[in-house]
Amino acid sequence: MSPKSKRFVILGTEILPGEKVELNFSLAKLHSRTAVSVPILVNRSKKPGPTVLFTAGIHGDEVSGVAIIRELIASKINHPQIGTIICIPVINIFGFLNKERNFPDGKDLNRAFPGSNKGSLASRVAFELVNGFLPLVDYVIDFHTGGADRFNAAQIRINPNRPELKPLANLFGAPFVVYSRLLAKSFRASCQKQGIPMLLFEGGKSNHLDEEIIEYGVTGAKRFLAHLKMLPTKLIPPPLKENPIIIEKSLWIRAKHSGMFQSLVKVGHLVAEGDIIGQITDPFGKFNRKIKSPNSGYIFNVNEAPLVYNGDALFHISTQYRHDKGTA
Repeated sequence: MSPKSKRFVILGTEILPGEKVELNFSLAKLHSRTAVSVPILVNRSKKPGPTVLFTAGIHGDEVSGVAIIRELIASKINHPQIGTIICIPVINIFGFLNKERNFPDGKDLNRAFPGSNKGSLASRVAFELVNGFLPLVDYVIDFHTGGADRFNAAQIRINPNRPELKPLANLFGAPFVVYSRLLAKSFRASCQKQGIPMLLFEGGKSNHLDEEIIEYGVTGAKRFLAHLKMLPTKLIPPPLKENPIIIEKSLWIRAKHSGMFQSLVKVGHLVAEGDIIGQITDPFGKFNRKIKSPNSGYIFNVNEAPLVYNGDALFHISTQYRHDKGTA
């Protein structure tokens, strides 16, 4: 049982050690009065241990995260040897159904925390997560993807001022660990305020499923659970072959022209200062501008949109990085 609570109660239902329960978090109704709810799977071992919350679909169009948790459930990775695992595969079910990022009220859930039980729909969902779930959990892993057409290399984002997160991020095993400041009113900020270690996984892009990204997410979750002794021996993945690249500082390379965009470098690759990494052209064969890397570093996000405007973010590149030596 989680050390945070003597009684383990979610949405008014008490769940005892050894129980496996599927709950429905009723958000609201459609205009047709059809109820819409979010399935929540809670699996408790009879043996005491930590409680881990897996979440995805805070942004409804970020489907790779949904697929990762789906695989955790389908493979019974969410059946712990000790402690409790809570899976919420799709938090923003409205956005998921409509293939959209935000809630029907136009709100970004990840800018609505800690929420209010009298606020907008997004704010009410945030309030329930903060007050109904976080008091019960010891760790959170939240799965995201790049927004729009921006494809993220598999990465864990952490607050560099939380030293306890660094070894957890390393053992997850994503190729990159990115130091990222906390965004106001984000789920991650609420977790930090309550002293709950959270790893934020980013990989892939919106409305797109990528096998490699899903595999990184599933394997990382298994490594995390194995570290907590929650995973059966037969499911423990092999040791890491390489340690992650720690990206301490980074910048966005933005389009200086509007036109047809083509990336000439793959996401995750190391480039040198001055390398040609992309080009912007026009439809008529009269205009062609090469994009050069301003510095040496790893490209860990690439815009895959074919058409861009002046000022659009094209590449996310590290400006300060190091090779971690403490995991593999």
